[in-house]
Amino acid sequence: MRGGPILGAVLAGGRSSRFGSDKALALLDGKSLLDHAIAALASHVAEVVICGRDGGLADRPHPDMGPLGGLNAALHHALSHGFVGVLTTGCDMPFYPGDLPAALIGDKAAVLQGQQLLGWWPATLAFELDAHLGEENNRSIHGWLERINAQTVEMPGLMLPNINRPEDLAALA
Repeated sequence: MRGGPILGAVLAGGRSSRFGSDKALALLDGKSLLDHAIAALASHVAEVVICGRDGGLADRPHPDMGPLGGLNAALHHALSHGFVGVLTTGCDMPFYPGDLPAALIGDKAAVLQGQQLLGWWPATLAFELDAHLGEENNRSIHGWLERINAQTVEMPGLMLPNINRPEDLAALA
């Protein structure tokens, strides 16, 4: 699947219910978590888009679809703009390891073990995700991964912060 431009997508459409406020805008070292996620992903891709919030790509097929709605928007953007696939991260993931893209990118979808939003998605999955979201299911990322038989990549010793609560952010700062 190598051999063409890669789109980066920051999935930022969550409700931040455990955080208590919009965690994408929470500050870490003077920058929003969203800005950290964009910067961390940018060096690995040709372009970065934000999914699921004002100013970015709208969830597809409609708002409030969760991570899969943002991923679907990114896949369709990639397909229609000549990208071979999409590397994703969450807006609450301020770091993106330099060796992760090489571990993820291949002929099929792949995610980092324990961090399903850190993934690689060939653009050709766009219509399969349309079909998945059009069916009766709970729209969990786990169900989608199972449906497409995604690869799970292990990187022993890699510990990435995932910020779900204000305490998580405080511990990182």
